[in-house]
Amino acid sequence: MGRRARKKPLPETPVKVTIESLAHDGRGVAHVDGKVIFIDEALPGEDVEFIYTESRKDYAEGKVVTLLSRAEDRVDPQCLHYGVCGGCSFQHVESSAQIRIKQALLAEHFRRIGKVDMPEPWQPLQGPHWGYRRKARMGVKYVAKKNRVLVGFRERRHPYLAEIDSCIVMHPIVGTRLLALGEMIEGLSIREKIPQIEVAIGDEQCVLSIRVLEPPTDADQERMKAFEREHNITLCLQSKGPDTIVPLDGEPEVIPVYALPDQNIEFKFRPAMFTQVNYEINRQMINRVLETLALDENDTVLDLFCGLGNFTLPMARFAGLVVGVEGDQPLVNHARENARYNNISNVEFYAADLSKDISDQPWANRKYNKILLDPSRAGASEVLHHFKKWQPEQIVYVSCNPSTLARDAGILVNELGYKLVKAGVMDMFPQTGHVESMALFRKA
Repeated sequence: MGRRARKKPLPETPVKVTIESLAHDGRGVAHVDGKVIFIDEALPGEDVEFIYTESRKDYAEGKVVTLLSRAEDRVDPQCLHYGVCGGCSFQHVESSAQIRIKQALLAEHFRRIGKVDMPEPWQPLQGPHWGYRRKARMGVKYVAKKNRVLVGFRERRHPYLAEIDSCIVMHPIVGTRLLALGEMIEGLSIREKIPQIEVAIGDEQCVLSIRVLEPPTDADQERMKAFEREHNITLCLQSKGPDTIVPLDGEPEVIPVYALPDQNIEFKFRPAMFTQVNYEINRQMINRVLETLALDENDTVLDLFCGLGNFTLPMARFAGLVVGVEGDQPLVNHARENARYNNISNVEFYAADLSKDISDQPWANRKYNKILLDPSRAGASEVLHHFKKWQPEQIVYVSCNPSTLARDAGILVNELGYKLVKAGVMDMFPQTGHVESMALFRKA
């Protein structure tokens, strides 16, 4: 076998370019000798000097070393760790410009991928720009050289944990306590056996599930309990998968709750379960869905990828019947519990893999006049061919990935005879390149 070719060293001299546009992840796009370069923290119209951080056959990556001209939308980042920590990628962009960029990106995806024209956009849903994040998975690493435990997110484009003291997009109950959390873990006998912490913050409760590769000693548990009392945070231990999360010895189980006051609904959830990270936007999003679908007792609604019932239960306050379908059985069980807890009886929940054939499922052989979809990043293309049988009048699609939404919009419009009536972005993840959106389709 021949030896592998050595990677060519990257040029070290800064290169001057003008930024032409933005990539889908918010990086600036420029060209050098015909090759596309993606440059962190660079905005269209800016002249910059950058250095290469990566070079591939088809493209290269870089970072700005000197800003020679400044775009109108540029602001100074508020976080000291911005640029090193990979948690945020948009803090250098003014908040209203972030929304404008995301809305333009959505329209471009519809046009380019779905071959569908963007209709009149909805007013963007906006909430707090800082301190909004209530769910996260944080890395933990004991660094012997620094004699400290790092808690937080990975460095931008690197597998190492960033050395950060705080996080201003995280809810302050956790975001302001990263140093204290690291110091507590540093004093544990198992400090090198803790790889991550799952953050789950309800309306009142904050539960941190600490992944432990070895059981903590009694002294470790006492140290953790002292931290709980001092900071009003509940700590749990997770020895394996999400179903192994348990309270500290002798401590009661704390189940976080989030409420939808407008619909008089409360959701209980377990720490590792999927919930929306931004409660303010979640409430606005649910209100928009209800306003758009204008449900009454004659409606039979299908809620696909329903999770805990985040949309199912509020829709059931107005519709005749709502059927929720979700691939994860524990989430389905929890959705049923939440329906009972809220005294909502006109709902049914089923577990089914929506990427597989569902034609033999009893719920799939009923008629639904309205459908809500809230899929993962992979989108919903496999389940869309069933819409021929259901023939819903209205479809609301909630998306966390504009490219799969655009692809699926193409199927609904160009193959299934629907019209894209309205679409718009929701600022679920300010300061990041994530584009969350919603689209309404009607039978043409």
